[in-house]
Amino acid sequence: MNVEKTKPRIFIIEDEKPIARALELKLQKEGCETKVAFDGASALDILAKEKFDLIILDLILPEVDGFEVLRTIRVKDPKTPVIIASNLSQSEDLDKAKSLGANDYFVKSNTPIAEIVKNIYRFLKKD
Repeated sequence: MNVEKTKPRIFIIEDEKPIARALELKLQKEGCETKVAFDGASALDILAKEKFDLIILDLILPEVDGFEVLRTIRVKDPKTPVIIASNLSQSEDLDKAKSLGANDYFVKSNTPIAEIVKNIYRFLKKD
């Protein structure tokens, strides 16, 4: 991870509270500043006001789905890395997310949180 005075700001958009909290705690332990939204509408409100170094996005969200959130992120900010962490595992979901600008895609049920966090560092080091 970058050795900087400011902590990387990570936005977790995840409706499953146990998963969101586990990601949040792991990232905070690793020295990141985190913010969490549990639905797409709240996420869009926060994104309109705040900037993040990286976004972790679920695709299955209440109110506004993750594909629409991703589409909106890319219109506003094409460069912030977005990592999809979803239980959607069909190739068409992966293809759609990638076509909308996702930088990486993990199936939550198959990927330990530590692996997702490891990949976050890969994107933060590109700065």
